[in-house]
Amino acid sequence: MYGAILGDIIGSPYEFDRGNKSKDFPLFSRNSKFTDDSVMTLAVADAFLSIAPNTDDAEIRRRLIQSMQTYGQAFPHAGYGGMFRRWLKSLTPQPYGSYGNGSAMRVSSVGWLFDDLGTVRHMARLSAEVTHNHPEGIKGAEATASAIFLARTGSTKAEIKAYIESNFHYDLSRTCDEIRPTYRHVESCQETVPEAITAFLEGESFEDVIRTAVSLGGDCDTLTCIAGSIAEGYYGVPEELKQQCRERLPENLRKVLQRFEETLHP
Repeated sequence: MYGAILGDIIGSPYEFDRGNKSKDFPLFSRNSKFTDDSVMTLAVADAFLSIAPNTDDAEIRRRLIQSMQTYGQAFPHAGYGGMFRRWLKSLTPQPYGSYGNGSAMRVSSVGWLFDDLGTVRHMARLSAEVTHNHPEGIKGAEATASAIFLARTGSTKAEIKAYIESNFHYDLSRTCDEIRPTYRHVESCQETVPEAITAFLEGESFEDVIRTAVSLGGDCDTLTCIAGSIAEGYYGVPEELKQQCRERLPENLRKVLQRFEETLHP
């Protein structure tokens, strides 16, 4: 999950088209802070870490809702959208048909915690549909988790691209140079996930993926969160960047990240 969280932190100062659409920028500044993307990424991870094998879907949804509300209420000013903010406070939270990119930005743990693509896609769907039950919201989560799983299990970029195109029908034919000039702040899965995947496909290292994603502009903390989550599976994350990530998280979020790492590498 380091890739997702670093993408969020590094992209956050440039959200709402505040960057200069260049790859030349400082990776960290005093404005480099975690947002709702990191909070919900870790909330989803915490829920899945608490689930025993063979837990049924209803209980998984319940754990996800509980965890997301708990962490969301602990960090009420992290930058949530209006409908999700109301969902966080609801006593009877229900999905609300969203196709926002929040389903894709919070799903990265799923791509690591499960060992076959069918299960990854199923768990990604569950993680999305507690709020984002629009087909595009579900598709964004499944596509992101699938790309992470394929990246970490040795697929080539060409294989990842082919799988995403054939299974999710995203247009990955444009280059970043073609996307960049007209791309603006948008918060839908269908106009964030393909761009994030394209940034991953074009990047030549973990850091280069991050810089490429930020250079596109738009909702670039979320876009870079998604791109970074896939890049971690493919390239790994340099230790110095992991340390920067840990230093920018409060203790309760850092503990979830540590438990996740210990689960993957006991």
